[in-house]
Amino acid sequence: MAVGKGWEGVVLKLMRGKDFTFTVTGVEEVTEHFRRVRFSDGGLLAAAGESLHPTMWVRVWFPGGPRPHQRAYTLVDPDPATGTFAFEFALHDGLASRWARGAKPGDTVEATVQGTGFQAPRPQPRRLLVIGDPASLPAINSLLDAYPQTPATIWFETQHASDEELPVRVDAERHEIRRVPRAGTALAERVRAELPEMLGSDPETAYVWLACDTATTRGLTAYLRKDLGLPKERVNSLGYWRAA
Repeated sequence: MAVGKGWEGVVLKLMRGKDFTFTVTGVEEVTEHFRRVRFSDGGLLAAAGESLHPTMWVRVWFPGGPRPHQRAYTLVDPDPATGTFAFEFALHDGLASRWARGAKPGDTVEATVQGTGFQAPRPQPRRLLVIGDPASLPAINSLLDAYPQTPATIWFETQHASDEELPVRVDAERHEIRRVPRAGTALAERVRAELPEMLGSDPETAYVWLACDTATTRGLTAYLRKDLGLPKERVNSLGYWRAA
């Protein structure tokens, strides 16, 4: 299987990546720009066992040209008891979105699991500071689910009017969501202006999780580490996509 996936597949095999086949069981149009596809897991969740964690993602192989191409997607509501989960797609002009638009029950897709590098913060944070957008919404929700009693502030970049309807799992008593319309560097500027006061006098009690476009993620990560002096174990960042 790895040979048909080109050099990426070969590398993942050398790194002991495990392959699974997922089968579509249902499709839900959350908004015109956001689609949820449900799957049976092909044995993934049983194999994951105790390594299953919030923000967990897998490499999914989507058709495109002479060979498939891999894209990373977060597991949504994984249920080991039933062997089911979902992916959520922020739809745009890309091969994964094209696949999601046409997905129907019975369709299959291959995936490779090779570890996602998440480590639960220790000690447990007293506050979550989260920065993301529709592409990272599944991971954001899994993080909020994992720390249901922890206060959180979420800076959430939006692009479409319908993004206001996306299911961000905020609890009004503990969570605050600050929506930022996508416009150049607006998200980064807003975070730089507002996040420092959220850290308080003891920044090591907070945990900052960010995943947005690569340029914004890199810039904010450097700001958090160098300018604000946050220890690396209190910052988890990943560039999810590249701006065109």
